[in-house]
Amino acid sequence: MSFLQMTTPLIARRMFLGQSGLVLSGAAVALLAGNEALAAAAGAADPKDVQILNTALGAELEAIAAYQLGAESKLLQKPVLDLAVTFQGHHKEHAEVLRSTIEKLGGKPVAAKANYNFPADQLKTQADVLRFAAKLEQGAVSAYLGAVPLFANRDLAKAAASILGDEAMHWAVLRNALGEAPVPTAFMS
Repeated sequence: MSFLQMTTPLIARRMFLGQSGLVLSGAAVALLAGNEALAAAAGAADPKDVQILNTALGAELEAIAAYQLGAESKLLQKPVLDLAVTFQGHHKEHAEVLRSTIEKLGGKPVAAKANYNFPADQLKTQADVLRFAAKLEQGAVSAYLGAVPLFANRDLAKAAASILGDEAMHWAVLRNALGEAPVPTAFMS
C-alpha cells in the first residue's frame, strides 16, 4: 500500500468542510464560541448544522485516535511524544466543544469508531509517524482553506480561519521536526 493510499481516507475526513456544501447557522457559531445568549437570539438550529458539526466531530475523534496511535507506537522520542500529545489535546478540545454544541442544538453527537484502519504496519520509525501526522495536518489546512470562503456567516468564516491557522502551525512544526522547511511555499493551496 502506498503512502497516498494510507492517508487518503484521513485527508478525506478533513475535506468535509469544502465538499459538504453545508453552512452552520449563526446559532451554531454562537454556541461554538460559548455565547449561548447570542445563540438563542440567532434562532433555532438547522438540522444541517448538526450534520456538519457531527462530521467535524467525527474528524476530530479520528485525529485524536491517530495521535494516540503515534503516542503508543513507542517510536517517538520524548520531545516529539510531548508534541504529539499536545496536538492531540488540541483535537480533544475541539471535539468537546463540538460535542457540547451538538447537544445544545438538540442533536446526538457521533461516537468514536472502534477502528479507524490506520496504517500502523507502515509506521516503523519516528519519521514515519511524523510524516503520517504532517499529511493529516496538511489535509486539514487544505480543507479549511477551501471552506473559509464558502461560509455566509462571517463569524463562522473567522472561526474556520482560526482553526486553519492552528492546523497550519501543526503542519509547520511537524515539517520542522522532520528536518523539512516548515513553510514550504509563500502561499497555501
